[in-house]
Parts: sequence; structure tokens; C-alpha cells
Amino acid sequence: MTGLLETPYGTQDFLPAEAAIKRAIEQKIFELFTSFGYEEVVTPTMEYLETLTTSSGRVIEPHLFKMFDKNNRTLALRHEMTTPIARLAVSRLKDSPLPLKLSYNTNVFRFRNNQPGRQCEFYQAGVELLGISNAFADAEIISLAAQALSVAGLKDFKICLGQVEFVGGLMENLSAEIQSEIKSAIERHDIVALNNLDIDDALKKIPTLQGGQEVLTAAQSIANNERSRRALDNLTEIYRLLEIYGVADKITFDLGLIRDFEYYTGMVFEAYSHGVGYSLAGGGRYDNMLKDFGAECPATGFALGIERILDARKFQGVADDSTAKDFYLSYAEGQEYLAIKKAAELRAAKKVVEVSLTPQNKADAEKSCAAKRCMELIYLA
Repeated sequence: MTGLLETPYGTQDFLPAEAAIKRAIEQKIFELFTSFGYEEVVTPTMEYLETLTTSSGRVIEPHLFKMFDKNNRTLALRHEMTTPIARLAVSRLKDSPLPLKLSYNTNVFRFRNNQPGRQCEFYQAGVELLGISNAFADAEIISLAAQALSVAGLKDFKICLGQVEFVGGLMENLSAEIQSEIKSAIERHDIVALNNLDIDDALKKIPTLQGGQEVLTAAQSIANNERSRRALDNLTEIYRLLEIYGVADKITFDLGLIRDFEYYTGMVFEAYSHGVGYSLAGGGRYDNMLKDFGAECPATGFALGIERILDARKFQGVADDSTAKDFYLSYAEGQEYLAIKKAAELRAAKKVVEVSLTPQNKADAEKSCAAKRCMELIYLA
């Protein structure tokens, strides 16, 4: 019998108060996305396996939840939203004018070790900007991520900004094997392993290139090729635009941030909050993905982890005031008619009203008002 009451591995319930807070945050983020011109799309919870494991996504296959349809074709639960949106853009929106500005808010699935910030079912909200390849588009995406974290109630957070082409330029004349070792060491922040490689000293300095604008100046001295210099110019222009957006104070540079090097093609970023040991948001430019679906189209975007934002809010002590109801309306015997009419008037005025389903005396009504998290009691005697 115990098993009947358990949730599957890596999943969780949201109780009423938790669900209310989650919904309120998602609504604020959705309204922000809409204000920037992003339109919501909804895709199937499952996709054909080959859709989710295109050339840029094969590494994820061991982490997918798979099943079969009646024709024995393999399906999988979506593990993120960028790939389904790429499919949608090429198949259903191919004649739409560019740029495409699309948003989403949904659950995704990925089999992994269950630990703080890493569940098998989790919720994401995000945007994809398709059809523009300039710094202005990237700056809008980063600014939108920063503003989304702010409207979610967070004040203490930083966005780490990098550019994969900077590292790519420094490695471009090295063998694939050495490049793989360098990328692995950088991703693991393993400075010892990096220093033990027989590579140029410039590459060994990459993990130290973290901080403010001075990082870009320091990086110029080791950018010994055009590809790396263009990457730094790109970051400089993005930062200039972020200053105009008013979010530059949230930006810190990290030229060792490369995320998925095979996937991203330009700027990349991750958002962190003090006290939470995992990223709250992440994204970047991925100009090659839509090629997998037969289209040449530049793209940039990001995803926010909703549960991770909820964790950060708790750590920062953000007040959870979205769960309180306006009124608890109770009544004495024979006052049912007036109770229904009064509740209807208040709801028409956009108030949240819970009506007692049985007559009560006033003392019991006061207790119910507190227990039901209502701010004010209306009692009809």
C-alpha cells in the first residue's frame, strides 16, 4: 500500500501554497515575455526519438524517457524545449516573417541523479529568437533573462557571460584529441589537468579570465587570431547594449564558460544566485541547430528553471504573499442566499472569496478564516 502513495523517482508534488507561488511567478515571467513581443507556443510532451536526437542531441539519448507507439516507432518525453521549437519553426512556421520570437512555459523530463536542483521532471520557462544573428538580439535575450529573474522576486543574482568562439579560436590549430581534453578540463574547472597538458600558456589562462570589463582587456593580449578577437568584440558590443538596458550591473564575464561546446556557436551565459549551488538559467547562441531540420537560420535563447528560482527565493527570504485569499465569507443558519450573492459581488470586483459550505457561528468562522489563509472575514448573521 505504501507504494501507492509515493511519487515516481525524481518527481514531486506541489501543494496548494507551493503551486500558487509557482503559478504567480510563471505568470509574471509570461507577462514579461509577452511585453517583449514573444508569442507562446505549446508542443507535444512526447516527440519521435529521431527528432530529439539529431546530430546536436545524440549525447542526450541515455537520459531520455522512451516508449513505443502502436506502430513500434520510438517516442521520448521532451528533455528541453529548444529542439521541439526548432522542429515547429521549420515545419509549421516556415513561412512566417523573421525574426520569430517564441516563448514557452512547460514541464520537461530527463533521467538523472536526483539531487538538489536536478530532478527527472522539472519546469522551464524560456524564449527562442530565430532569424537574427547580431549582438542586438543576444543583448535582448540576456536582458530578458535578467529581468525575468527580477520579476520572479530575486535581487541577489549574477549572469556569467562567455563566448565559445574565444576558446575555439585559441584551439583551432590543435588536434581534435587535444581540443577534447582542453574542453573537458575547462568544463570541470580542472586547472591542474589543464596545466599538465602540452599546450600554449594562453589556453592555460582561460579559467582565470573571470570578472568585470577588465577581463575583456586582459583577454585581448592572448587573442592571437581573428576568430578569438571577433568573439571579444562581440562581447564588448553586447555589454554596451546591456548597459543601455540597465542590467550591466548583473553581468560578470567568464571566458571559461563554454557550456555545450558542440551546440553553442557564440555568446553563452548562466545565471547564479548566492547560496544556491546550481544555475538558475542558461542559454546562448546556437546558429547550427536548425540545419538538423533542413533550414539555415541563426538562433539564440535561454531557459529558466522554475523550481530553481523557487529555491533561490527561499534562500533570499522573498516573501510568499501570493497564496493569501482576500475573504473568507461565512454565515449563520438561513443566510445562504445572502452569502452566495455577496460572494458573487466580490468576485465580480476581482476578489478571491472562499465561502463556507455549511453555516457556522462567528468563533468557528474566525478559526476557519485563519486556517484557510484568508486575509479578512465577512460574517453574515
